Amino acid sequence: MLTMDSVRLRLEREQEMSFIEFNYMVCQAYDFVELARRTGCRLQMGGSDQWGNIVNGVDLGRRMGTKQLFALTTPLLTDGVGRQDGQDRAGRGVAQCRPVLALRFLAILAQRRGRRRRQVSKAVHDPADERDRKAGGAAGRRDQRSQKVLATEATALLHGRDAANTAAETARQTFEQGAIAESLPTVEVSRGELEAGIGVLGAFVKAGLVASNGEARRQIKGGGLRVNDDAVTDEKMVLTSSSLTPEGVIKLSMGKKKHVLLKPA
Repeated sequence: MLTMDSVRLRLEREQEMSFIEFNYMVCQAYDFVELARRTGCRLQMGGSDQWGNIVNGVDLGRRMGTKQLFALTTPLLTDGVGRQDGQDRAGRGVAQCRPVLALRFLAILAQRRGRRRRQVSKAVHDPADERDRKAGGAAGRRDQRSQKVLATEATALLHGRDAANTAAETARQTFEQGAIAESLPTVEVSRGELEAGIGVLGAFVKAGLVASNGEARRQIKGGGLRVNDDAVTDEKMVLTSSSLTPEGVIKLSMGKKKHVLLKPA
């Protein structure tokens, strides 16, 4: 471990290193050995920042008599200033990244073969973008398209093409048409509870859009909560059966991208 730059440089600069930090790589290496022994796992994959830790596991396995172990790392996804970009930073998913990063990630996806590659490539390099630029048209058109395609392709990789197409259609109906898509997340409430009336603060907590009544109040003050697309201005508002839309649901929204349907059971 002392030969690794990440450790050696910190010690040379007399920077502190906690016991947990120092032992992290030991634990990760031993995890690899135990996985190899118990399950036959012989390959550990990770980001390029994990290369040293994974290689330590390969070396420890050799010393402890396991079969040959292997390491495979991939470049990290980074933002415009080189910081790791992903779901673990500020709660922001890759599909919600800035346009310049969306184009970068799409370029990676465009390396896939076949029809999807051509479609992804078109999202990155559409001749219409140059025409729009020369004509002084909307500069954000390519940015919006790239983010939509990136969200769909990332969903397809994780959940399959059918799920990705369903999610894309839900997003189109919800965000472009203002419609209530049936595939939005749904939380059931009893008809009796609805008839008695549900406080708007509790409704948003029940829907999982906020963690507490206090957070709901703060969101209302900032204009962040809506019921059936109308801004909530009164924290004492009560939802009843009269709040149901013609589709038989109550649409709760926080911001522009988070929506949940309350549905009487």
